[in-house]
Amino acid sequence: MAEPTVSPESRAGEAGKQHDVQVRPLYTPADLENCDYDSEIGYPGQFPFTRGVQPTMYRGRLWTMRQYAGMGDAEESNKRYRYLLAHGTTGLSVAFDLPTQIGLDSDHPMAIGEVGKVGVAIDSLDDMERLFSGIDLEKISTSMTINATAAILLALYIAVARRNGADVAKLSGTVQNDILKEYIARGTYIYPPAQAMRIVTDVFAFANQHVPEWNTISISGYHMREAGCTASQEIAFTLANGVTYVQAALDAGLDVDRFAPRLSFFFACHNNFLEEVAKFRAARRMWARLMRQRFGARNPRSWMLRFHTQTAGSTLTAQQPENNIVRTALQGLAAVLGGTQSLHTNSFDEALSLPTENAARIALRTQQIIAYESGVPNTIDPLAGSYYIEAMTNELEAAANRYLEKVEALGGMLKAIERGFVQQEIQNAAYDAQQAIDGLENVVVGVNRFRAEHEGEVPIQSIDENVERKQVERLRALRARRNAGVWREALAGIEAAARTGENLLPRIIRGVESYCTVGEISDALRGVFGEYQETVVI
Repeated sequence: MAEPTVSPESRAGEAGKQHDVQVRPLYTPADLENCDYDSEIGYPGQFPFTRGVQPTMYRGRLWTMRQYAGMGDAEESNKRYRYLLAHGTTGLSVAFDLPTQIGLDSDHPMAIGEVGKVGVAIDSLDDMERLFSGIDLEKISTSMTINATAAILLALYIAVARRNGADVAKLSGTVQNDILKEYIARGTYIYPPAQAMRIVTDVFAFANQHVPEWNTISISGYHMREAGCTASQEIAFTLANGVTYVQAALDAGLDVDRFAPRLSFFFACHNNFLEEVAKFRAARRMWARLMRQRFGARNPRSWMLRFHTQTAGSTLTAQQPENNIVRTALQGLAAVLGGTQSLHTNSFDEALSLPTENAARIALRTQQIIAYESGVPNTIDPLAGSYYIEAMTNELEAAANRYLEKVEALGGMLKAIERGFVQQEIQNAAYDAQQAIDGLENVVVGVNRFRAEHEGEVPIQSIDENVERKQVERLRALRARRNAGVWREALAGIEAAARTGENLLPRIIRGVESYCTVGEISDALRGVFGEYQETVVI
């Protein structure tokens, strides 16, 4: 097969073509002539945290190695967690199926064909107990990627811990709980924004008092980046969402220095290696300044942008999928050089299916090789002082600040989302990126250049077709055996709390302990809050 004609410029790399910060061929001291080291770069563990949030970074402790997993039912997912823990993961990361994400029980008509397909199906406390069977929740950190139903899944996790005799105050982990990006990029929302934000702040308030080691939100740029935004847009829109959550918590009467230290972030890491390193440094510095200057936070922990990174699923190709191992390794290394606190490395087969055990092990080994063989963790922020890195950090910050100014001019992030501004900017960036690929300005190895005549078969993970039937049978059996009086009373309490403004978490915990299902609790809240209708952007 003949290779397409490629211009000399595209052979040289991306050259900034799909980015809003132009990359120059050479960087010199002149690019940093106005740089003040103490105020702009500084030292690790000190404001503005450009070089990292901890003084010793990975010399003191490596990042948490997570592998995002969830498939079929609770038993199968539990087996995968045990497999990953046995091979060296240091934290769990739970993927939920779509019905669970949007508050539908597995026997709901709209759940047909989706149960257990892109994550684990969780309907009740019974499922959650099986999901974490044999896992000591006091000793493991668990991240749960869940948003519209985040309060319910956190309640289920707490209920499982209580049943196992764990001290809830010692639980550590993260619930994503970032509903704003659902309106922007993913679509797994349920309630209108104002009501959804009320649930978010209820989680803040409850966890601050009862689960102090828990990260109450993971403010996520990942999904916006996967939808097509640029690096500076990812910074800007993520931090703009963060500002909105902080303001909502303050409006709810919370003390900034009580809840802000438990805020966390979630970023993507894409292929432009050095730009991604600079992106993380710029985001950290910007958040520190926002928290100290705009919100008057006095606790240094409130200024810290602590973040999880996942390598970029949208960069993985179905063509020559083994190439994805190299992409993931480079992205994982960029995340480490950028100072991530935890990391998920994608499996090479994820453009084809959920990961097989072999592919998941290779992805984990990628992190372990970076950690134990590369030498990168031996020194703190080794790229600091690079003319390019520092200049790119400054330029990304400036570009992101321009977007923040636009959002503020529109009246804040909620208004910007309602008007479709953020969605349109991401769509435009995604279109430009695809045009650059289609026009051969940007090379994707194995796709628009260096294609192969014949590609071997790659084993893929399949989900047992009987999973849905078995899950529905378990759900219906649970409904038949639970105490109807206790269940109805608990559900009525949830609805009453939604109407009165009482914190929802205690009522939801009582509900899940009474075997109210995820769908039933979501429906009780739907009855009070209503459902959101999407703003269509063309």
